[in-house]
Amino acid sequence: MEKRLANWGNYPAISCDESSFSQEEQVQDFISSHSSIIARGNGRCYGDASLAHHSVSTLKYDKVLAFDTVNGVFECQSGITLDQILEIIVPQGWFLPVTPGTKFITVGGAVASDVHGKNHHVDGSFSGHITEMDVITGNKETITCSAEKEPDLFWATCGGMGLTGIITRVKFDLKKIETAYIHQKQIKAKNLEHLIQLFEEYKAYTYSMAWIDCLQKGDAFGRGILIVGEHARPEELNAQQSKMPLQLADKRKLSVPFNLPSFALNTLTVKAFNWLYYAKNTKQEIDNVIPYEPFFYPLDAILHWNRGYGKAGFVQYQFVLPLEKKEGLVAILRRISDKGWGSFLAVLKVFGVQESLISFPMEGYTLALDFPVRKGLFEFLDELDELVLQYGGRLYLSKDARMKKDIFWNSYPNARKFADIVKTYNSSGLFRSVQSDRLLLTE
Repeated sequence: MEKRLANWGNYPAISCDESSFSQEEQVQDFISSHSSIIARGNGRCYGDASLAHHSVSTLKYDKVLAFDTVNGVFECQSGITLDQILEIIVPQGWFLPVTPGTKFITVGGAVASDVHGKNHHVDGSFSGHITEMDVITGNKETITCSAEKEPDLFWATCGGMGLTGIITRVKFDLKKIETAYIHQKQIKAKNLEHLIQLFEEYKAYTYSMAWIDCLQKGDAFGRGILIVGEHARPEELNAQQSKMPLQLADKRKLSVPFNLPSFALNTLTVKAFNWLYYAKNTKQEIDNVIPYEPFFYPLDAILHWNRGYGKAGFVQYQFVLPLEKKEGLVAILRRISDKGWGSFLAVLKVFGVQESLISFPMEGYTLALDFPVRKGLFEFLDELDELVLQYGGRLYLSKDARMKKDIFWNSYPNARKFADIVKTYNSSGLFRSVQSDRLLLTE
């Protein structure tokens, strides 16, 4: 069915013929009847990685295949979303091993983006917890792969943006929990140097991230709030929480009913928001126990929050720099501050060591920012790209909507090896996206 399709950033939007499947045999038919396709989950990546003129939705392929409640092993079809999984596993005392900042993504999307979370420095990315998965490749063959079996296909699929084929089944390990709560600590940082010191001081925590006020200058440059947490133990709960420690939180949600006008987001409103967000923590340190949802998924409580950026949409710009290149983080934040184009969302996290083929994380600091699409934005981001490249970093493909091909090829050291593996399993270029064509990954 022909439709106008965009991912979460609402940029770009393209005309697309989208089909769906609920049986694996339908995928074979779809492959036979199209010269180029890309799999698409719930559309929560930000750019054009799952956009193509012919897309195949996995959302109807969403069955739970097995759940080992004793050993914490979950097996499912690729179209099930993380929120659906959480409703099943949390009451049984299990949690996702790794989760990004939204639970409204599919498991297939989690693999294709090799998602990371607030615990990468401890638990790595999602690929490290997969025991095996099935992929339908360009020759219509369903191949079961893992880190040990068909490893080339496995590692090219993890973080490979769907270019090796359509992921249909995923089996992965879970994390044991005793409660559905998080013991959270928030610490205010007076500037970026202080914030980085706090990351080091609290590095033993499983979960950590920081919000940054990216418009501040002078002594307050890069001020922010570090947020760290652990899964709460039963004895840490209050009397009310202790009654049902594994109970899921109520689903109370707000919604942005329509696209806000573009003038709603400007330097003044961002400055006002940042001031209020920083000032809301009236104490230097706040220590409390909260449900897991506001800790992991604060924006999921606002349905359609992407409409707040207006009809033109926005791009999320996320980069990572090596741990020893902190001066690069300073340079990029200073460039953003000088430009005056702040971001409501400016999230800093630290990554641990990860040796992988095409996945985004490397040991270092990663910063994610949202920018509404406006005149001059892409030229400005081109300048930031050059700084990221200069300091040995790279951009996240799952968030990318406009990176130039040279930046990609010069920042991902295994790009050529990845492209060669893609050709092995996708020799005719059947699986391709707007992004892969832009980056010349599917020539």
